[in-house]
Amino acid sequence: MSDTLILYTNPVSRGRIARWMLEEIGAPYRTEIVEFGPAMKSPAFLAINPMGKVPAIRHGETVVTECAAICAYLADAFPEAGLAPPLAERGPYYRWLFFAAGPLEAAMTDRDLGMEPNIEQQGRVGYGSIEAVLDTLEIAVSEHEYIAGPQFTAADVYLGAHIGWGLKYGGLGPCPAFADYWARVSCRPAYRRASELDDQAKDQAHR
Repeated sequence: MSDTLILYTNPVSRGRIARWMLEEIGAPYRTEIVEFGPAMKSPAFLAINPMGKVPAIRHGETVVTECAAICAYLADAFPEAGLAPPLAERGPYYRWLFFAAGPLEAAMTDRDLGMEPNIEQQGRVGYGSIEAVLDTLEIAVSEHEYIAGPQFTAADVYLGAHIGWGLKYGGLGPCPAFADYWARVSCRPAYRRASELDDQAKDQAHR
């Protein structure tokens, strides 16, 4: 597809996940850095994402927000990158992509904010308990080289970014299975390129 591809991001945001995915697909794209504060709440940017948050992408006339959706969209829009399994084999791919977007991110956020549900509340919370989420995830990343099987996919971009963040900032605590999985996905050239680009953008913003 030859439509113009634009990434709206900030180098200290979840936009780093979207950039990693863009580097994985290998298609040319343009970056628009959106500063926190008034710029993200401006009418021009709210027309792209009414939530006033990054990241977002525009691909021709198509706008996609939410990191998991961006990863899934780009995998489908650029099938030559091989980042989504064949449709008949997508059960684990969809499961873990949206497990990361739902139970994992919600549980990690609640823990970070000191709002973990008590025993009585866990039945009303989609993820149940943080312990259940992490136990489930530890088993999953230990079963195969990548989360959906032997092939690296967009689900590994999204899940890997969350695991890497949790290991770096302490949300996951020490876990050999998570550390091994993160080592496998973070050694990819696309991840390194994306990190370098975002680090450069962050440095430029602080000058």
